[in-house]
This record gives sequence, C-alpha cells and structure tokens, in this order.
Amino acid sequence: MTTTPTLAMPNFSAPFTIESDAFGAGIGAVLSQQGQPIAFMSRALGITKQSWSVYAKEMLAIIHAIQTWRPFLLGRNFNTPLPVRFANLTDLISLNLSNAGFIGQIPNDISKLTKLVSLDLSTNYFLGGPALKLEKPNFATLVQNLTHLEELILDSVKISAQGNDWCKALSSSLPNLKVLSMSNCFLSGPLDASLAELRSLSIIRLSSNNLSAPVPEFLANYPKLTALELSSCQLNGIFPKTVFQIPALEILDLSLNELLQGSLPEFHQNLSLQTLVLSNTNFSGTLPQSIGNLEKLSRIELVGNNFTGTIPSSVANLTQLFYLDLSSNKFEGRIPSFRRSEELTYVDLSRNNLTGEIPSGHWEGLLSLTYVGLGYNAFNGSIKKFQTNCSLQ
Repeated sequence: MTTTPTLAMPNFSAPFTIESDAFGAGIGAVLSQQGQPIAFMSRALGITKQSWSVYAKEMLAIIHAIQTWRPFLLGRNFNTPLPVRFANLTDLISLNLSNAGFIGQIPNDISKLTKLVSLDLSTNYFLGGPALKLEKPNFATLVQNLTHLEELILDSVKISAQGNDWCKALSSSLPNLKVLSMSNCFLSGPLDASLAELRSLSIIRLSSNNLSAPVPEFLANYPKLTALELSSCQLNGIFPKTVFQIPALEILDLSLNELLQGSLPEFHQNLSLQTLVLSNTNFSGTLPQSIGNLEKLSRIELVGNNFTGTIPSSVANLTQLFYLDLSSNKFEGRIPSFRRSEELTYVDLSRNNLTGEIPSGHWEGLLSLTYVGLGYNAFNGSIKKFQTNCSLQ
C-alpha cells in the first residue's frame, strides 16, 4: 500500500464487516462497509501469544476488534453463530461479546478458557427468541472449568435450567464469583441453598425468570452484596426484612412480583441504599420514619402496593432524592416538605387518600422538578403555580 486509504463515514442502517489479519508479532483488523474501510485497529502481541497459530491470532483480533468498535456494532446482528475454535486463546482473561448479534449455540470451546475472569455474552434485546442458547453444552458444562471466573453476564441467553441445577453448577464451579447477571434466561426456581456458598457475590441480577418461589433468607448473608435485582420473577411468600439491612446494598429491585408480600423494616444509619423499587408487589404496612436515615437514597418506587399511614416528615432528610413514586397506595394525611431534595425531578403521589392543603412552600427551590402527580386524592384549597417547566397532574 503506497497511499493512506480514505476512511468512509459509517452508515448505521447498513451492515458492517470485520476482517482480521495476523502476523508474527501482532494482529490487526479492518472495519468496513461495502468494501470501504471505516476504521483500522492493530495491536502488538506478547512473547507467548506470538507463538500462537495464525487462526488463534485472527480469533484474538476479532475479539479485540469487537471490543474496540463496540459503538459501531452495538445491537448489530451478525446472523452467524459464535466461532467455535476458542480453545487456543488459553491466556484470555476477559471475553466480552455482549450485543454483538451472534446467534445459536454457545460453543464448548469457551469452557476451555480456564483463565477467564470475566465472561459477557449478554444481549439487551429480545426479538423472536433469544439470540444465543446453552443446550449442548449445557450451563453446567460451560462453567465447570471456569474456576477463576468473577463476572458471569449471560442476560437473554436461553439456558432453561431448574434452580437446583444452575445454582449447584454455579456454587460448585465458580467459588470466586462476584457478579452474577442472568436476567431473561428462562431459568426456573427455587433459588437453591447452594448459592449461599458464593460469599463473594456483590451483584445478583436474575430479573425476568420464572423463579416462582419465596425469596430465601440466605440472601441477607452476602456481606458484599451491592445490587439485588429480582424484578418480574413470579416471586411469592414474605420477603425477608433482613435483606433491607445489608450494609453494602445500594440497589434493590423487586418490582412486578404481584404475589410477593412484605413490609419495610426500621432503617438504621450507615446503610448504603440508593435505589428502592417495590412497584406492583403486595407490600403493606407503613413507610417508617426511619427512612430518613437512608441519606443516600435517590430513587423510591412503591407504586401499586398497599402501604398505609402518613408519608413521614423525615423524607425531608433525603437530600439526594430525584425520583419518588408513591402512587396507587393508601397513604393518608398531609404532604411533607420536599424543599431540601434539590435534585428532585419527579414526584407522583396520585391515587392515595391524602388530604389537606398543598403548600407551595413545600416545593420552593426545586428547579429540576418536571412532574408532580397529585390527582385522585382529597386535597382542599387552591394550588399555587409551580415552576413553568413543571407538569402538575
């Protein structure tokens, strides 16, 4: 090549092509459309990888290319299975092919990447069924040799396994697991007690699976747990209050589990909770005054439950709050002040039994406020004008 090629502008409505190449000390790849190059990528190889076969080097080039050009390829559909010859990439510690558009069976060769610390084959869309699946090999076969794995992200991969199967596969093979993300994987419950052995878990995302069981008490015994997401899992029974008290917990999402019952505990100080989402469950009881101790709380969604009593005045202590939805409950009494919640953008208190006047001073200084829902209550008096950018319903 004697001249530098002119790079074309990408057309995001047209397919992309990746071509890889390998030479003694390095790898490279070209991203193109209709034969016109859009971007180039090259990388030098260490001594060990220089001795790999040409095929293994080209595979590595494709992996690095997908990761490098993720903004171009995100959500694209290659309509092709994952390459099956991963086994030569023995030193690979991270494999991220999320939203790359691959389809079909996940190849057994991935189970031979025994040094993997992070594996992400997830997709964030669902069109006519999952793009990737685990049948032969099944889930247990995939993870059995990945003993160093700390992050496993398989959202929207069709796994179709029973609770005692996939839970035991995780606990027996992945002792160092920290991140477990397997939402929308056609998993069945219940959550097997063997999961309690994974003491390093910090993130559990299992939303949109058919767990159809109570939430086990042992979830409260994960000292490092920061996120628990179990939305739309057909959970039932009574949710253990002890989970709310996990010191490190920042995100709790139990929404869309209409048979799940429970109530809120007394919240002590020094908890880390930032997001509390219990929408469309069957929680009841009162919103405790001690909720004001959750000084990091920024999002509260309790819509569609059976909460009663007054909205505690201690919500004034929630200075980080930006989203509050308490609609469709049975709250009564007067509205508390939100003046100290300067980040507040959305408030919905509609469809309750709230009474009294609506003091304009409760909303002063909330310049970011864009929506306030107060309908279907029993307020009296006139409503002062809100900020011009705020919709009052």
